[in-house]
Amino acid sequence: MRNENGLRFGIAVLLAAGCLAFIARPVQAQAPAEGQCSLAVVSRLAVRQRNVCDTKVVQELARKGHAFEQNQLGIASILAIGPDYTVKEAFKWFEKAAQKGYAPAQINLAVMYANGWGTPMNEGAALTWLHVAADHGFARAFTNLGILYLKGQGVRQDYNEAFRWFQRGAEAGDSDSQTNLAYMYENGFGTAKNQELAIDWYSKAAAAGNPLAENNLADIYLHGNGVAQNASEAFRLFSHAARQGHTGARIMLGSLYAEGIGTKRDLQFAYTWLTAASLSGDYRGRDRLSTLESKLNSAQIAEAREQAYRLRTESGAQLTARALAQ
Repeated sequence: MRNENGLRFGIAVLLAAGCLAFIARPVQAQAPAEGQCSLAVVSRLAVRQRNVCDTKVVQELARKGHAFEQNQLGIASILAIGPDYTVKEAFKWFEKAAQKGYAPAQINLAVMYANGWGTPMNEGAALTWLHVAADHGFARAFTNLGILYLKGQGVRQDYNEAFRWFQRGAEAGDSDSQTNLAYMYENGFGTAKNQELAIDWYSKAAAAGNPLAENNLADIYLHGNGVAQNASEAFRLFSHAARQGHTGARIMLGSLYAEGIGTKRDLQFAYTWLTAASLSGDYRGRDRLSTLESKLNSAQIAEAREQAYRLRTESGAQLTARALAQ
């Protein structure tokens, strides 16, 4: 099940198929340097544990004008980690850090302006801050500028310009740009169609663990579009994307289990993955769920639903961790 848009924002990623939007998943692109302090809760989400400090220490450094810690407080605020963290506080801290030239905060500030969070919506300001971050060579800024030009958000729609920004981001190693560049090649947006290059860029992004790239590459292997058809490889890629919370991949994985394609037929596993997608708001597997319910007993359904709820919780943490990768 190919993502309908085939794209994702590098600022912050919403993995519901067919949806493109700026959302509250701020980035933190660098691990703390010597003397910099991460908030414990943010550090856990970002997987890294280096230079974790007490909240009061981080707040004090932020008040003294340290950009890294200001961005930390912005992240905590946008995620509403504590009762004192608010969207307005997030905007304030991101703005302070952005004005000091800290590129991750500049992108996060663009997120706030694009969504109207903590401030009136201002696509022009979002575009400006993305360009500032891009001037610093920050790869995720390239990705998001490509999205804006592709969608015509705050700018004139321009596939050629979108392609140029995605190419810069892809060459800088950003897996979201690599995925989007592959999509451009696959569909001939801003460039001639080239399935070989599309597969190459999807493969690079998938190797980096990008769930949308894994999902789209799995679809290519499942149907043999430019490669030898390989249901087992499709199953492997869909599985990895599904574990990271990609709902389209979860639906496809459920379908593969239901049909016994690329794996042994297992109706209970099929029900688990389709339910997990539905719990995340993607109901495209609803009809198959109804069919499966007639073939499973009540105990199997109960166990599958329990596993699906657990998957929703686990994948939510993984998606947050990825978005906050240092």
